[in-house]
Amino acid sequence: MPNTPEPPPSRLIGLIGAGIGPSLSPALHEREADEQGLRYLYRRLDLNELGLAPDRVGDLLEAARLTGYTGLNITHPVKQLVMAHLDGVAEEASVLGAVNTVLFKGGKAFGYNTDTSGFARSVMTGLVGAPMDAVVVLGAGGAGAAVVHALLAVGAGSVRVLDLDPVRTDRLVDALGGHFGRDRVSGGAAADLEAALAEADGLVHATPTGMREHPGTAVPPALLRPDLWVADVVYRPLETELLAAARARGCRTLDGGKMAVFQAVDSFRLFTGVEPDADRMLRHFDALTAGPKEAPAHA
Repeated sequence: MPNTPEPPPSRLIGLIGAGIGPSLSPALHEREADEQGLRYLYRRLDLNELGLAPDRVGDLLEAARLTGYTGLNITHPVKQLVMAHLDGVAEEASVLGAVNTVLFKGGKAFGYNTDTSGFARSVMTGLVGAPMDAVVVLGAGGAGAAVVHALLAVGAGSVRVLDLDPVRTDRLVDALGGHFGRDRVSGGAAADLEAALAEADGLVHATPTGMREHPGTAVPPALLRPDLWVADVVYRPLETELLAAARARGCRTLDGGKMAVFQAVDSFRLFTGVEPDADRMLRHFDALTAGPKEAPAHA
């Protein structure tokens, strides 16, 4: 009887977050897996649909581990809460205090952060030559932490992070200041935005504002000026109110699309051990976001 080749190992991946129905992560991952000849199923575990509070993320993590998941992506609002339930955390995620990717190995859960590498690659490809002596980041949550780390890693002179929660801001500034240098990162209140932008080369918006379920802009358009570049981590819609206002004022802009794809590229590599085709995933993202349908998503 001829030998029958073993089928490729199957992988079950999940996304934990709130309001994640419109997320493009399942489509991005599954399409790339198909192209690679991999058996791959990506499922959403939506806290809202399950009726679970964010502090129940540990229960979901345990359920995924017991039911044979290969790994998980983690998004708003549990990127920081999930850390207490992990067996190990990569150094970069530990410094950030936020995890967006969990890999199950040997019955244990290990946390990583691909948001920071994703944003760094997005900046390097989408803001080539932009001045970065002084950058303001609005938002010190999981996405904001990744953005600040990425900016410092790619050579921003100084980054000032502003948030409504002073405790969260101080914790992030202390962690990244110890890693990159105290003179390169500072904090402040969201109310300091006008003064901070007056001295900045660029602004990165890293809060949920701008998604369809959180409409509006956290940055008054009057504070924008043509020599200020503006980036947004929101990717659905790609054209947030903030970016539309920035373009109207002549600002160079960067939407959240490349960050979404590049963090997925790095997560896919962790889940499979296979090198994904980043250019192909970018093309797939463009196809998914083309046309009139736009909705918010976190990962």
